Amino acid sequence: MTSFALVFDLDGTLIDSAPDVRAALNLLLAEEGRPRLSLAQVQDLVGEGARALIERAWTVTGDSADPGAVAELVGRYLAHYRAHPADHTHVYDGVREELARLTAAGVPLGICTNKPDAMTKIVLDALDLSRHFRAMVGGDFARRKPDGEHIRETLRRMGVEGMAALYVGDSATDVGAARDAGLPVIAVTYGYARMPVERLGADRLIGHFAELGPTIAGLLP
Repeated sequence: MTSFALVFDLDGTLIDSAPDVRAALNLLLAEEGRPRLSLAQVQDLVGEGARALIERAWTVTGDSADPGAVAELVGRYLAHYRAHPADHTHVYDGVREELARLTAAGVPLGICTNKPDAMTKIVLDALDLSRHFRAMVGGDFARRKPDGEHIRETLRRMGVEGMAALYVGDSATDVGAARDAGLPVIAVTYGYARMPVERLGADRLIGHFAELGPTIAGLLP
């Protein structure tokens, strides 16, 4: 029986979903007569949920969104995304193999993401990753990242409260949530961080998912 659990961020950590997020977002922007965004621009906008994505996209393409209109815009964006959830999304190198290894070893795994719950499930199912996770807690949770309660709720739903746990993410939001939850945190260097990864304040950095196992061992008592 394993003595630790792992919780992961999703976008920018396990999967590169930015191409499909961009496609859905650009459809919405085109409908609203706004300029389309590049992949790099979209990568800079993701990480704090769909509402933040829309608000930021409006800010960088013209006038800020009317607060009363954002919910409707989010709904339309998500409808576009649901129609094509994983056409161009890919799982980062080494992730499938490492998740399979951890699952086979009996390590409890969870997802804690600011992506909306329904889209999280749709995307994970489309990529055949859902089977690895005991719980998935998305951005519909009231106290989402960087609030550490988001991670704590994930651990509760995994049934591993009281067990040693680590968090793996790619952004300042992830590191802040892990710190607030009292967990060690590993950050990947290939994700969507909007600052140099060395400044995120993570306990360890990894440049490839195959490095996860040895890095975990170095953080556990």
